[in-house]
Amino acid sequence: MLMTLAVLAATTVDPIVSAAWLQAHVSDPQVRVIYVGDAEAHKQGHIPGARLIDHMDTVQMGATGHRLASNDALVRAFTKAGVADGTQVVLYGDSPMATGWVNSALVAIGHGDEVSWLDGGIAGWKAANGRLETSAPAAGSGPLTVRSAPELFVDAAWVRSHLNSPSTKILDVRTEGEWSNGHVPNATLILWQDLFSDVKAQKFKSKDEIKAVLAKAGVKPDQEVVTYCAIGMRASLMGWAARSVAGAPTRIYIGSWQDWSKDSQNPIVK
Repeated sequence: MLMTLAVLAATTVDPIVSAAWLQAHVSDPQVRVIYVGDAEAHKQGHIPGARLIDHMDTVQMGATGHRLASNDALVRAFTKAGVADGTQVVLYGDSPMATGWVNSALVAIGHGDEVSWLDGGIAGWKAANGRLETSAPAAGSGPLTVRSAPELFVDAAWVRSHLNSPSTKILDVRTEGEWSNGHVPNATLILWQDLFSDVKAQKFKSKDEIKAVLAKAGVKPDQEVVTYCAIGMRASLMGWAARSVAGAPTRIYIGSWQDWSKDSQNPIVK
């Protein structure tokens, strides 16, 4: 076990890990598995040791809509879910968008580089003969320190100031119908489903294929990516893919279309 821990600590874990990788590391003390979903589904069966987090535990609802909770609230939620300094987090859940949001919340408190997604989710785990358990593990105890992190989230003013910037690529992560009803100028429509070779099973495409999806949307090697959707969840998923998988500098317009469309000074293309 000591050798396993040393090897894991000395290497960078890929942003997408297989069920086989997790089976080899699920018992490592510094690997923390988190299920993003609801309590009832968690009770019915989860990966051994997986703690629960609801994406709403990381949300602050108010007059400005669906926004990220304060750092203090995020630390409490993630500590309870098992995240601590020096741990490698493996996320899986029922909704890629909710998982993407939770990933962005971890980035916001400076722990985004220690997060991986389980390829294939719970279905992939079962297919690899991974066992399930129904007992809820004890809440985590930390410590979890907020670290400085690159500015991830931007607002409407930032987006307006970069609408015509050749160094910025704006990606609209909504449906074709939403796009047709209005979008941010110079944005390009990109579908979050195109990140997966099997959407239902949450089986990701390869790293090169995901890079190709972004390149097809017009992302160039020297550009910064900015993603938006309706409220920031699909944008978080695509932002994770651009940042962690494709290696592009990435920002997320957290207010997204809900915020952009309500202000008359924001231009809209139809």
